[in-house]
Amino acid sequence: MSAADVTSQALRFVETTRYADLPEEALRIGRRCIVDAVGLYLAGSREPSVRILAEDALDQGGRADAPLPAAGRRRVPAALAARVWGTAGHAHDWDDTQVSHDPAHVYGLLTHPTIPPLTAALIVADMLGQRDGREVMLAFQLGFEVECKISEWMLPRHYRRGHHSSGTVGTFGACVAAARLLGLTGPRLAHAFGIAASLAAGIRVNFGTMTKPLHVGRACENGVTAALLAARGFDADPAALDGPWGFFSVMGEGFDAGKAAQGFGAPLTIVSPGVSIKPYPSGILTHQSMDAMLKLVLDHDLKPEEVERIRFFAGKNIIEPIRYPIARNHLQAKFSMPALLSMIVLRRRASHHEFEDAFVAGPAMQDLQGHTDVINDPEIDARGYDLIRSRIEVETRDGRTLVEWADERYRGGPLNPISDADLDGKFRMCAEGVLHASAQEDVLALARGLDTGADLSRLMALLSATDAGEVRAVAE
Repeated sequence: MSAADVTSQALRFVETTRYADLPEEALRIGRRCIVDAVGLYLAGSREPSVRILAEDALDQGGRADAPLPAAGRRRVPAALAARVWGTAGHAHDWDDTQVSHDPAHVYGLLTHPTIPPLTAALIVADMLGQRDGREVMLAFQLGFEVECKISEWMLPRHYRRGHHSSGTVGTFGACVAAARLLGLTGPRLAHAFGIAASLAAGIRVNFGTMTKPLHVGRACENGVTAALLAARGFDADPAALDGPWGFFSVMGEGFDAGKAAQGFGAPLTIVSPGVSIKPYPSGILTHQSMDAMLKLVLDHDLKPEEVERIRFFAGKNIIEPIRYPIARNHLQAKFSMPALLSMIVLRRRASHHEFEDAFVAGPAMQDLQGHTDVINDPEIDARGYDLIRSRIEVETRDGRTLVEWADERYRGGPLNPISDADLDGKFRMCAEGVLHASAQEDVLALARGLDTGADLSRLMALLSATDAGEVRAVAE
């Protein structure tokens, strides 16, 4: 595929693909991604960042298009709603991650592919009164595919220059999902892509702050905005991915034409190479090492008071983005190997309940982080970045040195996926304290049956309920 063809191929894929064209495996995985995402919307609804955004959206007011997390029957314009839901979905950095088999690819260049298109699809469907879950699933799958292929084809310079792909490329995922449900075709669909290309943003300096999940919220907002403006007749360059000033050129100094020749949907990325559903609410680059530390702790029944020093050896692909030497709050902890390894030693788990400021800033976490060294290992760097590799050494106070290598077949990825039962367990953990048990089971069933007859309005009402009384009212 040449540079001049990328946008036109994307447009053709979005216009011509039908629900019946989606393979059963894509639908099966898509339903798992949706179950994962709705749990994350619930968990994120309690985050201060999401509450601030919800209050801001309600203060702005406007047309009552769509609901907000934990805001009950109050509604706001679609784009503002998408901003809040998208931020909630990424608030814990626990949403799924695109997979690549390219050994030259930079893991950070891969997107969190579900939240932008799913958020846009749910919000626009609610706004339109769309009740056909098959069309919502199709819109989600189309956005997922376009987002992942753009990310896969971009050169690693995009991420190395400091762009956050889930914010930049995620905008196209949301735009495609919204545009499909709005029925955009031809020039209007092309203009939506062009508007999205100019709105796409997000820089890595804000990792470890409230603004990092806002990147995904803004991708949802901007994608919906692009589609709505194009529907009104707003125009843009109809080949915005291509050419010397197109998205690929400006944001990443080009793209891999050889990989792009594969085209969209051949196969769908959600099927091959697949998607990783995260076991921990932190960057995907950290999970293998956290599992290794958990194995070391359990194998040796290691107690926190026995630890003299922790040494973490890894390559630049982990050390550069996971950048905080000592985390002072829960947002920094998501990007701090000393914090994450200390959390495992102290609690033997790392759920969103551990990612609380009081715990992270507490004396036990601060002390153990101070006894943890992060060491760049040239030998690990030399082995390449096709897999996420690391080694942990724990020096104990009685003179032992305990060693554990991270398993290269990381848990949650296509080669070692979490089970449906574990996925349901993650959902319930996310919903804990937000929905009571029976409502949790209702949401699980609705999410899993999105494209097989589920009541979409009831799903959104349960996700936006403010208290147990409202949940009961929805159930009745």
